[in-house]
Amino acid sequence: MRGFTMYIQLNGQILSYEKEGEGSPIIFLHGNGETHAIWDRMIAEMSMDHTVYAIDSRGQGESATPKEYHYKDMAADVICFIESLHIEKPVLCGFSDGAIITLLVALKRQDLLSAIVLCGANLSPKGLTGSARREIKSLYKKTNSPLVEMMLLEPDIAPDKLRSINLPALVCAGSKDMIKPKETQTIADPLPQATLHIFEGETHGSYVEHTDKLAPVLRKFL
Repeated sequence: MRGFTMYIQLNGQILSYEKEGEGSPIIFLHGNGETHAIWDRMIAEMSMDHTVYAIDSRGQGESATPKEYHYKDMAADVICFIESLHIEKPVLCGFSDGAIITLLVALKRQDLLSAIVLCGANLSPKGLTGSARREIKSLYKKTNSPLVEMMLLEPDIAPDKLRSINLPALVCAGSKDMIKPKETQTIADPLPQATLHIFEGETHGSYVEHTDKLAPVLRKFL
């Protein structure tokens, strides 16, 4: 049974989220243009022995729409969320845009976290495959969506900065991902406590969205 959607006002935003279960906390962050509902199977699985929070990022799901979109602002939202709800050392698990946000939170406030999980992260738009960038450009031309445009302009994270994140880090990607394999390796290499896992035969979101394929890998990591 799914939990109720709750709301919190912070950082000039109203964010919607779901909370399930009891135990050490895990926070799930979804990808671009999605909602926390992509984590439905993982929420059900992990809430059996963890307190699970799944957030709708600003302008998505039932969260309020901002004037503009930047990953750094979404990261600030998550930091405020953790502090406002007094969540003690959560594992922060993000997919795609959510993985970028997870990296930015860890770079700014790793003291708040116990570990990070990065599913399909990229450090810059150049980390996407050529076909993925073309698809995003085409989508932006059709929609003129600032949320889509953000993927073409951001992020801009220097790999060397990741050396400062001294947290256990699970770095995941699909073998058929829209993230270049070299990009995933570039993220894992400088992280001092990284574990790299490639899901064979999986695409960018097929091991994350509405599935619990990630669960055994996450449980082993934790």
